[in-house]
Amino acid sequence: TSLLDNMIGVGDMVLLEPLDEDSFINNLKKRFDHSEVYTYIGSVVISINPYRSLPIYTPEKVEEYRNRNFYELSPHIFALSDEAYRSLRDQDKDQCILITGESGAGKTEASKLVMSYVAAVCGKGAEVNQVKEQLLQSNPVLEAFGNAKTVRNDNSSRFGKYMDIEFDFKGDPLGGVISNYLLEKSRVVKQPRGERNFHIFYQILSGASEDFLCKLKLERDFSRYNYLGLDSAKVNGVDDAANFRTVRNAMQIVGFMDHETQSVFEVVAAVLKLGNIEFKPESRVNGLDESKIKDKNELKEICELTGIDQSVLERAFSFRTVEAKQEKVSTTLNVAQAYYARDALAKNLYSRLFSWLVTRINESIKAQTKVRKKVMGVLDIYGFEIFEDNSFEQFIINYCNEKLQQIFIELTLKEEQEEYIREGIEWTHIEYFNNAIICDLIENNQTGILAMLDEECLRPGTVTDDTFLEKLNQVCATHQHFESRMSKCSRFLNDTSLPHSCFRIQHYAGKVMYQVEGFVDKNNDLLYRDLSQAMWKASHSLIKALFPEGNPAKINLKRPPTAGSQFKASVATLMKNLQTKNPNYIRCIKPNDKKAAHIFNDALVCHQIRYLGLLENVRVRRAGYAFRQAYEPCLERYKMLCKQTWPHWRGPARAGVEVLFNELEIPEEEFSFGRSKIFIRNPRTLFKLEDLRKQRLEDLATLIEKIYRGWKCRTRFLLMKKSQIVIASWYRRYAQQKKYQKIKRSAIIVQSYIRGWKARKLLRELKHQKRCNEAATVIAAYWHGTQARRELKRLKEEARRKHAVAVIWAYWLGLKV
Repeated sequence: TSLLDNMIGVGDMVLLEPLDEDSFINNLKKRFDHSEVYTYIGSVVISINPYRSLPIYTPEKVEEYRNRNFYELSPHIFALSDEAYRSLRDQDKDQCILITGESGAGKTEASKLVMSYVAAVCGKGAEVNQVKEQLLQSNPVLEAFGNAKTVRNDNSSRFGKYMDIEFDFKGDPLGGVISNYLLEKSRVVKQPRGERNFHIFYQILSGASEDFLCKLKLERDFSRYNYLGLDSAKVNGVDDAANFRTVRNAMQIVGFMDHETQSVFEVVAAVLKLGNIEFKPESRVNGLDESKIKDKNELKEICELTGIDQSVLERAFSFRTVEAKQEKVSTTLNVAQAYYARDALAKNLYSRLFSWLVTRINESIKAQTKVRKKVMGVLDIYGFEIFEDNSFEQFIINYCNEKLQQIFIELTLKEEQEEYIREGIEWTHIEYFNNAIICDLIENNQTGILAMLDEECLRPGTVTDDTFLEKLNQVCATHQHFESRMSKCSRFLNDTSLPHSCFRIQHYAGKVMYQVEGFVDKNNDLLYRDLSQAMWKASHSLIKALFPEGNPAKINLKRPPTAGSQFKASVATLMKNLQTKNPNYIRCIKPNDKKAAHIFNDALVCHQIRYLGLLENVRVRRAGYAFRQAYEPCLERYKMLCKQTWPHWRGPARAGVEVLFNELEIPEEEFSFGRSKIFIRNPRTLFKLEDLRKQRLEDLATLIEKIYRGWKCRTRFLLMKKSQIVIASWYRRYAQQKKYQKIKRSAIIVQSYIRGWKARKLLRELKHQKRCNEAATVIAAYWHGTQARRELKRLKEEARRKHAVAVIWAYWLGLKV
């Protein structure tokens, strides 16, 4: 099997002919319409969010892609995951998987799929399974605290996440380390229309028991809390109550103790209740405005939750202490400043809680052994953002994407060059747009926008967003990628599309206009020292740990680093980390803004293709040779096109490929022989081979069909002949058996009749003999009776004679006497 088999459209964009924006989009659309959401650009995976469940992530699919060549099956995220895992396990190469795309494109889901695939294919065992389960269950916890519903995505990651998964020499997971980047903490206090705050707030209110809510001093009604936007409190298809139970279970699996979980939810409750604190102005004797808390009941409950003295926190919301060397100056806060302090505390409290959660998860999932570890990094970070109103957050996010694009091009070119050198192919320089000039505009230590912003934040005197823009107009005016109405460059003076309070940067992905309002405040990210000290005085162990700078014994008058400089350092560390690993790319694309299945918006996809630089990527891959393949699979695929190689080639695979290409008369400039691979310059050559193969397969199919039909007929005839013989033999046996049974029955009947006749004859003889015996007996009896009677008669006669004689004698005597 191969990527080229049964291909819908073109599975690898490197093979697309002709290569232009329209054909690129049409190919993606054709594949998307057939539920093919993955497409390759060489080893890069393009992933289109289908906004529905597809039956392509089953355990059977995992087994199908396990230990298979990258191009052996149709494009899939599992193919890239398997390639990365096998390179790490078998070749001892550290890997990183970079997942980029705009909000709603499916980056978080892609990272979950990668992790679930790796968990499925690596080793088994109680300890290994526990590590895998902890790594997987860290996701629901971080999603609850770091994700939110936006207009573009119901589960948008509002932070960047990089996870290093550590493996032993066998490829079994030992643990992991998570790094988080730039949580969008401004969302805690304010959300754009149609969006929600972080999931965890809604999950607690929906899923916690009444008893638990009572302990947290919360009510189930969303409308009670100012920090929760009401127009999108409920999200279709999202069960916040069930998700809360999932999060609590995940925290338990990851290793959070019960008291730690309780402390975390108490901090979340405190943040939620901070938004309900309201202030009123109050004039002092000296004429200065002072702010006072309207209703102290909310403040009291917050203090009970956090273990802070109510008077200490109340003072921290009303006064600000400024320290300079040995002097302390206390000034009152007006209402606007008090609200700023409240929101700053809420943002810092939640942001530090999130960082603590990441650190705590790392403690649980880190590798316990000290042995050398192999590492696979998974980067799930916000994509390029262009909104109607772009502020400091979008500027920082887009800077990160510029750096990722820079390393993407560098590593792609490096990978290409290394493969050419490894294969002994001559490397030719490739022309491409190098966005280093844009990165320099933002990060240069002297003249970069971030450096100018830090300098403006640190300088004494009045500092506003307008003074920052003036400074930019002076320093960056001549830069070809910077545009401003107020700059010295006259070509933008009459550009009505560019307001006076904005500047525009021409990023690699397109032009983005930034509103300068809020840049200075967001970069400063100031939390008044009084509030830090109040938090440190809390008896709540977690809150105390979140504000170490509040310890009076460790007061540091040095200004904390700005948000911009911290993020710049984090990005530099990330880039350094990524450059030590073998990169694997997943480029996520959102097909429509409606979050609906089966809808493909050409204009939206085109916009993403441009800013992801996908066409540029294809051109880089095709600048030398569009397609390369190892000799063995190449010969196996095309050997039927040459009589000498079909059906079996006995020599080396390279020699077979050379014979094959010579036989097909392919021009020598169209291919090159590497040490282990054949390199094909033009996709047309590959498609010509595919067409020839398709035709040859049809001819072979006809031949096979003909042979098969002959074989089938012969087999059927022989089978029928054999069957006829078997049937005949069985019939003869049956007939003989029937005949035998008939004869046997007849013999039994004859025997029975003869036996009956003989028995009857014997019976007659016995009866005759009996009658004779009886007759003889009767005759004898009669004879004996006659004899007896005769004898009796004679005896009687004799007796009478004797008696008569006696009587006569007597008489004779008597007379005589």
